[in-house]
Amino acid sequence: MEKLDPRTTALVLIDLQKGIAAFAGGPHTSGEVNARAGRLAARFRELGAPVALVRVGWSADGADMLRPQADEAPRNMTLPANWWEYADELSAADGDIHITKRQWGAFYGTELELQLRRRGITHIVLGGVSTNIGVESTARQALELGFHQVLVEDAMSSTHADHHRFAVQNIFPRLGRVRSTEQVLAALA
Repeated sequence: MEKLDPRTTALVLIDLQKGIAAFAGGPHTSGEVNARAGRLAARFRELGAPVALVRVGWSADGADMLRPQADEAPRNMTLPANWWEYADELSAADGDIHITKRQWGAFYGTELELQLRRRGITHIVLGGVSTNIGVESTARQALELGFHQVLVEDAMSSTHADHHRFAVQNIFPRLGRVRSTEQVLAALA
């Protein structure tokens, strides 16, 4: 993989919050994903490159939650008390870009694109949970917006390993480059 320029590359991490951790069913555990994402975030910060931490959540009454007419409707659920808290391994910093989304993708209805463009970002490195929902939706939107992408296979996970593998093998290679945490760290060296 060619080098990544920290002046034009941002790390974007999707839904790595304590309330989502249980959804990382495979092939990587939430602990593994959070540890790798934490290493990436530390390196990006060290290089002065942006780190965007994206969380999903809704108002207390859930009035801003998507309610599609679908065969599998969203579950009504009470959010755990720690829902909004970032995973400890991320060492969230005030200087990070903090984004709240209210749907699967991180661009629609948020200021993520604005924050990245104002910083001159043309490339994003993407990870998070769930691979085939929040990460894939964000990656599809990023492609449509013209961002080049590196999708970090071992810094993401899904509810089922099969869902993760399908996205990584069939969708992501059409949206960007699929790499490991170690390959991304090496490309930043």
